[in-house]
Amino acid sequence: MSYVGGPGIELEGMTRQNDSIPPDLFADPFWEHASQPRERLQLLGARFEFESNSRELLSLVEAAYAGLPRHRLSGAPPRLRVRLLLTLGGKARKRSEPPPLGMFSGAGFLGGTTEASNFVVLSPSQRSALVAVSPAMLRFPYHARYELLEFAVFTLAARSQGLVPLHGACVGLGGRGALLMGASGSGKSTAALHCLLEGFDFVSEDSVFVTPDTLLATGVANFLHVCSDSLGLLARARDRETIRKSPIIQRRSGVRKYEVDLRRGGYRLAVAPPRLTAVVFLSAQSAGVRPLLTALPKAGLRAKLAALQPYAANQPEWTTFTKNAARLEAFELRRGSHPRETVEALRELLGSRTR
Repeated sequence: MSYVGGPGIELEGMTRQNDSIPPDLFADPFWEHASQPRERLQLLGARFEFESNSRELLSLVEAAYAGLPRHRLSGAPPRLRVRLLLTLGGKARKRSEPPPLGMFSGAGFLGGTTEASNFVVLSPSQRSALVAVSPAMLRFPYHARYELLEFAVFTLAARSQGLVPLHGACVGLGGRGALLMGASGSGKSTAALHCLLEGFDFVSEDSVFVTPDTLLATGVANFLHVCSDSLGLLARARDRETIRKSPIIQRRSGVRKYEVDLRRGGYRLAVAPPRLTAVVFLSAQSAGVRPLLTALPKAGLRAKLAALQPYAANQPEWTTFTKNAARLEAFELRRGSHPRETVEALRELLGSRTR
């Protein structure tokens, strides 16, 4: 029998003495007490401690979350722990048997994984998560970040604090926030981009987390993803040039976008969670001669929210959130002849006349 006892160590014969193996390794087969490099960051209202057996994985954390505003949602931010494990790789070997298991621990679990495994397990009750990344997956940092690391961070932050996870964008002015929702293709990213460039406080492009009672909104304002066909709508040449210099990522759908790092370039990232004052449903339809912004009856707001947010609607905080959200102003925002019209409509809605 063979198995992996820790980073870079393969044990042959669990009961056989091997002078090359540290004597305490058998007492710590799951590598629970080994010293690990750490990174501490405050995200989404919580204090995260990331630890890993890989400096490269910690660099992935820093690239994703370092330099963001330190949002607080409560007086005592919860402490959350994410352990990142780089599984063993090495050169492919011809085998007459399956690859050995590597021992792992984290999030209150003990287990084993093969060298090619990628997975996330988490325990909200213990406020911890384990993310296993194979060397093959690490060659695709965008996917490792969004499909593994982000899942652990977002889920832990939401469930430890009772936040409502929403698919949408959020921008603010003067501490007042507008939640932007809509089906795919309705223009959320375009609206968020132009609001960002016109000096709005930026909270998030794609995922927003809301306290169900006070309606404070937080998010991770690290990147904005922009299609190349959006560049022609930008008025300033320097904005177009900044985006063109950004790396290009490719979704699993095949769509390619610029990934703009919002922590560079002097953009206004919301320094504190804004309080939601309006819910805006974006429509792909042209406004034509009609006003861009049309008030919606509050009576149907809960049903409309549930239709667009099936995941959040099944969370325990949904009832409290929709009860409070139903008191907000709700609008439909149709498309104008240029995104700047959307920006001005949102500026007026949020009650600010300053740039």
